[in-house]
Parts: sequence; C-alpha cells; structure tokens
Amino acid sequence: MTIVWVANWETPISDMNSAELKILDGNLVLMDKSQVSIWSTNVNLTTSNSVVAALGDNGNLVLRDESESRTSEGFWQSFDNPTDTLLPDPNGIQCIIRWNRTKWYWTSGRWNGRFFGSVPETSLYNIYNHNYVDNVNESYYTYSLNSFSIKSRYVMDVSGQIKLKLWYQEKWVLFWSQPGHQCDVYAYCGAFGTCNQNSSNFCYCLPGFKQRSENDWNLKDYSGGCVREIILNCTNDRKDKFLANSLVRLPSNSQRVMAGSAGECESICLSNCSCTAYAYEYNACLVWNGELMDLQRPTAYNGSERTIHIRLSRSASQFSKNKKSKVLVISSVVGSVAVVMVLLATVMICIYHWHKSGTTKAGDDQSGVGVPFCSWESIIAAIENFSDIHKLGCGGFGHVYKGLFPGGQEIAVKRLSSCSLQGINEFQNEIVLIAKLQHRNLVRLLGYCMKENEKILLYEYMPNKSLDAFIFEEAVWHHLGDSKRSSLSSSRFKVEDNS
Repeated sequence: MTIVWVANWETPISDMNSAELKILDGNLVLMDKSQVSIWSTNVNLTTSNSVVAALGDNGNLVLRDESESRTSEGFWQSFDNPTDTLLPDPNGIQCIIRWNRTKWYWTSGRWNGRFFGSVPETSLYNIYNHNYVDNVNESYYTYSLNSFSIKSRYVMDVSGQIKLKLWYQEKWVLFWSQPGHQCDVYAYCGAFGTCNQNSSNFCYCLPGFKQRSENDWNLKDYSGGCVREIILNCTNDRKDKFLANSLVRLPSNSQRVMAGSAGECESICLSNCSCTAYAYEYNACLVWNGELMDLQRPTAYNGSERTIHIRLSRSASQFSKNKKSKVLVISSVVGSVAVVMVLLATVMICIYHWHKSGTTKAGDDQSGVGVPFCSWESIIAAIENFSDIHKLGCGGFGHVYKGLFPGGQEIAVKRLSSCSLQGINEFQNEIVLIAKLQHRNLVRLLGYCMKENEKILLYEYMPNKSLDAFIFEEAVWHHLGDSKRSSLSSSRFKVEDNS
C-alpha cells in the first residue's frame, strides 16, 4: 500500500487507532478519541445528510451531494489540496520549491509548450501528456499518462526534492528528481551543518559544532542542524577566534561592510557579538549574523571553493589542536634530524668495518674477481662450524674441510691460516689468478668468503683426491688402464705447454 494523500499532515495523531473520520454538516471531519476535531474540509456549503465521500480510481477523494443532479462532480476534492504527492490529472501550478515557505531554492522553469525548461526529462519516452494553463483567471499544470498500464506519481518527501516515480516490478522506481543533487536543497543540513554530496551521510557539523539532536541525525533528519560545542564569549577583551572553512558557495544572508583588509574585516566582525562569520575576497568584506544555513563542501563535481571564517570560542578544541600540531611539528623535525644523524653515524661505522673486514654481501662479486662470494653463515652450516669430522687435511696454508651445500653439492673448504700476513688485496688477487687458471684437470674454484680475519676459498670436492696421486705414485699408476694413462699424460703435457 502506498500513501499518496494525508488529511492531517500538519496535526498528526499519536494513536491512530483512536481516530474517527465523520461527515458532519456537509464536511469531512477527523476526530480524535476525545471527539475533538483534528482536521476538516471546512467547505460549509451544505448541511444535507446526503453528502458522501468517494475515492476515485485516479486516487482523488471527492465530497459530493447525492441529492443534486450532477452527482459525478463534487464540491471538494483532495486533488485541490495536495500534500506530498501529485497524481495524474490534478491541477497544479508552475512548480516552485520553497524552504520554510520563504526561501525559493528551485523552480521548474518556464513552460515552452511541451515541457518546463528546467525539467526536460518530462518530455522523454512519450509516457506523459503535459498541459499548462496560464491566464488572467488561473494558472495550473496537469499531466496524464498515455497508458493506463503505467502507474506514476510526483512526490515531495523529506529530502526536499520533488521526485517522479514509476511503479515497476512491484516497487516504486525513481524516474527523476529535482534539484538533481541532494546538497542543492536549501538548508538540508540545518544551521551550521555542511553538506557533502560525495558522502552517503551527506551532513556534517562545522568544526567546533555538534549535532543538535543525535537521535534525529541517526534517523537521517538533519533539519535541526548543529549547535556550538562551546558558547561564544563576547567581551571587550575579545576572547573569540576565527577558523577558516572551504565551501562551494557562501551563505546568502550576508551584509557588506567597509574594510580595507582581511584583518580589519575580522575586527569588525569580532566587535559585533551577533556576528558569527566573515569572508574577505576581491577587496570586499562580508559578515554574517546569526545562524549559517545552506553550507556545502567542495567536491569533484562542483569544483569551486570559497573561504569563510567561522567564529569560535578561543578555548575550542580546534585551536588547542593547532597548538599541539605546532609542538608536534617541531618535535617531529627535531626527532627526524636526530634519527638522520644516528643513521648517518651508523652508516659510516658500517662502511668503516666493511672496509676493515672486507665483508661483502653473499652472491655478489663486488670486488670484480669473477668468482661468487659466499656468505659466512652458509659455509659454517656446510662444515658444521669447522668440525674435525669434516677435516680433509692441513698444511702451512691452513686447513681443508669437506662440506655439503643445500641441494647436495659437495664442496672443499680451504680455510687460510689466521697467521697469514696476506692482506685483502693480495687475497683478492690470488682469487683472480686461480679463477683464470681454471682447467679441466685443475680443481674448480666455486667461491670465496671474507669476514674479519677469516679468508675462505671454496673448491669443487674431488672424491678421488689429487691427480698427482695417480701420476707420481707408481703403484697407483700401474693399476690404471692404458687408455686412462694415455689420457692423463696428454692432459699433463697440455698443462705444461700452456704454462
């Protein structure tokens, strides 16, 4: 069920079960439980007992006297007294929307013979027949539907917009609404409230203000607006201050005063206890007294910005926040400088130790030796912290250990003696030389590592030991076949020729 007309919309009854609708003295009268008249048609044209009320198929409630010959016509009808809904056929006027019956904030525009200028949507889709009559005797607008299968209604609801709705798939669907944006409805957010078209809540209070009725706002009724968190202290010592706010447009009820600068404009407003805001732009000073209405925040679609300075108590939290912000900024700057100094000192210390120890990132060849650098941790893990069970041998150069890298690769780790007087540069030169001497009969160098006084070389592990064990030990040499001995001899001669 859709309600399209309300008789007592200005005087609602809390207990609707106690209401009674009667015809008294030719009028339709609504009575409360005490039999007090709440609403009446007040036509007073007849006292006949034959007056009846009839509801037509078009939604029109009609009072008529059945004793008269022209019973089809009534002497009162709801179409002449619309509330929030305009149905097809009733006489209307050129549509003008006013706030509080005073402020004009939207008009349908002039009639051009087919539609109103500000509502071209009404001429689309060939759904309606429009008619506008304007002469010395009367001025009204009517519309009808081209198809009786279509249900339609104009509605003016709490949003402050006039809306055209169509009945489609068992529900009312919005066809168009004017004004097109909710924030274009005058004073939609009430006094000291700002409207944000990009937000689902639409309304917010200005800084330094709070909702007049939180319960109403929760019910999406913002008309009560906002009130000050701290009342103004209008005294001679001028304890009030101003907070700048950006708006799409300035409130309309401004007064222009003479002022040569923004500071003078502020002083003029501050000297008047009723002055609540000022703006200074284009060398003009505008001041506002009393409540500020119809405030709108800038958004992407409206683009423009105007600055207005709102009067607040000096003790308002917004100004204490500014002081705290300044302290916070100074503290942040000092803290940031200190952190940067500590970081620089840390970096310098790290660079010093890096040059001193020769420590390099694993996997990189930052020294240009052509051999991968291996991390100290991976080497320690491979040989279990130089465990003796992994030791293969030792000599004046240091110790050799057998290790196992992740993935199953076996390696030989040569740990140079800590007593060596060889420096980092000499060690790197040695790595370069070994890398250039790579040969199929020489053990391949896989990588190296430097950490503090430690110098490590990683070789490919040879399970059959060194080649000299086969060449220079006669017993082993004779156990090799002729083809193997021939191959080894040939490789030996090639090495000697290349030396």
